[in-house]
Amino acid sequence: MKTYHSDNAPKAIGPYSQMIQAGNFYYLSGQTPIDPATGKLVEGDVTEQAKQVFANIKAVLEAAELTPENVVKSTVFLSSMDLFQDMNKVYAEFYGDHKPARSAFAVKGLPMGCDVEIETIAYKEA
Repeated sequence: MKTYHSDNAPKAIGPYSQMIQAGNFYYLSGQTPIDPATGKLVEGDVTEQAKQVFANIKAVLEAAELTPENVVKSTVFLSSMDLFQDMNKVYAEFYGDHKPARSAFAVKGLPMGCDVEIETIAYKEA
């Protein structure tokens, strides 16, 4: 197994890696809307937060020379399902014609009181 880190994504705030490779699969830890330059949550609604989450996902993917096209599964955690449509618009823009499998859940709480966190699984042929 191999771990990956990007300085263009938030540092891990606990005992975990930004991404770990196991065979041809890459498991990205949940990304939150933390601006890596400031270490603080971005201001704004779930749309702005989702944009930062996807920027963070892209940065971590790039650390392993992956792109959003390599993503096979996403799990989206929301503070409320009322935010789903706005998050989904940003999600659709990020992936374009690529349609990874996805689950989405409302949860009781997210780190630092944010509205969205997304974990990702990617795959790359050997």
